Amino acid sequence: MSIEAGLERLKELPRGAVVSIGNFDGVHRGHQAILALARRLAKSESTPGVAVITFEPHPAAVLRPTHAPARLTTASLKLDLLQSYGVDYLLVLEPTPAMLAISAEDFYSALRDGIRPAHLVEGPTFNFGRDRAGTIERLTEWTARDRIPLHVVDEVEARLCDQSLVRVNSSIIRWLLRHGRVRDAGRCLGRPYLLEGQVVRGHQRGRTIGVRTANLQCGGQLIPADGVYAGRCTVDGRRYPAAVSIGAMPTFGDDAARQVEAHLIGFDGDLYGRTLRVELIDWLRDQIKYPTLELLKARLAKDLANVAEVAAAADSADAAIANDPPIGD
Repeated sequence: MSIEAGLERLKELPRGAVVSIGNFDGVHRGHQAILALARRLAKSESTPGVAVITFEPHPAAVLRPTHAPARLTTASLKLDLLQSYGVDYLLVLEPTPAMLAISAEDFYSALRDGIRPAHLVEGPTFNFGRDRAGTIERLTEWTARDRIPLHVVDEVEARLCDQSLVRVNSSIIRWLLRHGRVRDAGRCLGRPYLLEGQVVRGHQRGRTIGVRTANLQCGGQLIPADGVYAGRCTVDGRRYPAAVSIGAMPTFGDDAARQVEAHLIGFDGDLYGRTLRVELIDWLRDQIKYPTLELLKARLAKDLANVAEVAAAADSADAAIANDPPIGD
């Protein structure tokens, strides 16, 4: 994937590409539907490929920094996901005050004159430009005038574990994660939620009870509700089941500091300073204060067994999907 930064680099994108503009936080199933259509159009008409224009960070981080939504994906994770879903060219725009002051029509004109998209593909709630004045209705008007085909992809629905249907968007995914519902978040994302963080030194209490953990510093990424989760983590090409603890450490009397700790089952090595991506597959239980270390150790042994079982089931599901006949674009 070719990556450019700054609106002045717009002309570096190939003329006639299939283009989509958006923040793409989470790269969830709604985003994936947009990218899938863009790929089909690019392939069917032999265009130069799919180009995405995205903001980094979210514009709200500049406009309303105290109310900006927590990130579902770090910058590096978002780029990797976009590439994995077939994006050939990426233009990253920094939401500076000058950039956010550009009117929607001027932004559209720059796109039209800069690369003359073969197609534009967006979702039904897409807005862009100063004061978010660039609505789908305005974009429909401008593209019709300029004979640029505009495709508006319907919102995607996901069926949650309780069989309810929800419209997939970043807001509902954030709500699910804040309530610990990582399985449901995964149904909206089309994959398990990924926490990315650098391994830093913590209290090192895990080694005293025989369960060494990697303490993750996850920056501005959304941390799900407190609890113990079953997950997976890939290190040096090998995937390990991971027991993930989020929250304080009540048994040790630490009720204030919120931490993310992952124990990789079967891993033996030094992870300090490395950046890990940990999948959260399912919520197991609340954080509990145990009266003795012996009871805590017994509970952890059960947790690790549960984690291994959940991770094995997820591995089997992945294998089944990999062996399914491919669905053509």
